[in-house]
Amino acid sequence: MWAIIPVKNLTGAKQRLSAVLNPQERYDLYHAMLTDVLFALADTPTLNGIALITRDTEAKQLAAKFGAEIITEAENNGQTSAVHRGIVELMARGVKSILQVPGDVPLATAAEFSQVIAAHLPAPAMTIVPARDQQGSNCIVCSPPNSVALRFGDNSFFPHLEAARQVNIEPTVVPLPGLGLDIDSPADLKVLIGQPAETLSQTYLAESGIAARLQQEQKSA
Repeated sequence: MWAIIPVKNLTGAKQRLSAVLNPQERYDLYHAMLTDVLFALADTPTLNGIALITRDTEAKQLAAKFGAEIITEAENNGQTSAVHRGIVELMARGVKSILQVPGDVPLATAAEFSQVIAAHLPAPAMTIVPARDQQGSNCIVCSPPNSVALRFGDNSFFPHLEAARQVNIEPTVVPLPGLGLDIDSPADLKVLIGQPAETLSQTYLAESGIAARLQQEQKSA
């Protein structure tokens, strides 16, 4: 099984956090979150490889530090397009199962990824980890990789369940606290700051003063 991470350009990342973070802060946070995800995947013993689908130079350099492969995109056409690109490339190499995860789930751990993989059934199968609000799809494993048509967006979880059932696959749902938290909104950011885990992302938020600033703003509101 391989893991793939679709990564847009780090510059300009996380626009929905613009109300609370400036461009440099968003860049630094996303870099830290992607690093946290790569650490967790690299520590997952049952993965045969990791690939980033990206055209971003900084992301490519970060991937190299973890021994991850790069599948290059010509353009940033969104998560759905990037995941499809990774699936096509890896299936051409004979990969039978792919785990896809975004780069903004900093509390994900190797133990959680191992739990997802252990829950995955023999092909044809799909395993899915919902976002904490059960709107997004924060981790999906498919065997074969193209067995279910994946379409990502703000409300992809239930459509993905339906897409699996339409091809006679009963999806395995695995709710997990780390993988369930993707950082898209200021509310997500506050949840991350309040968690006890010590990730690079949380360290950055603390040492940069962002955590204290947001906590003060919350008290003043």
